[in-house]
Amino acid sequence: MTAEQRPPVRGYAKPVVVPERLDSLTGPTTGIVVLPRHLKWSGNSRYDLDQPGRIADLYRTVLNEAATSDDLSRYLDRATLLDLWSSMWLPVALRGKWEDRFPELRHRRYDPAA
Repeated sequence: MTAEQRPPVRGYAKPVVVPERLDSLTGPTTGIVVLPRHLKWSGNSRYDLDQPGRIADLYRTVLNEAATSDDLSRYLDRATLLDLWSSMWLPVALRGKWEDRFPELRHRRYDPAA
């Protein structure tokens, strides 16, 4: 389903930032990452990517809060995003914009019937 076919989604007022190319995502995949306040404005902004589940938490936060494509390229990694995509809960509008730009993400969705 394309963006034109999808019914309008309410409740997600923040603009969705999507990079021009997935190859521009070259962020860390191990170690400690501390997000700046504009990406993680409350709670613990420190992510130990070597701890189970923390990289998915970081990706969800960055995808939801990114203000620029630089935020995406600095903190996300292409291969890791592709691996995590099907298991992450994301707002419908955000997921739709990313999948419209990058159809290969759409094919990575979890299908319980498969």
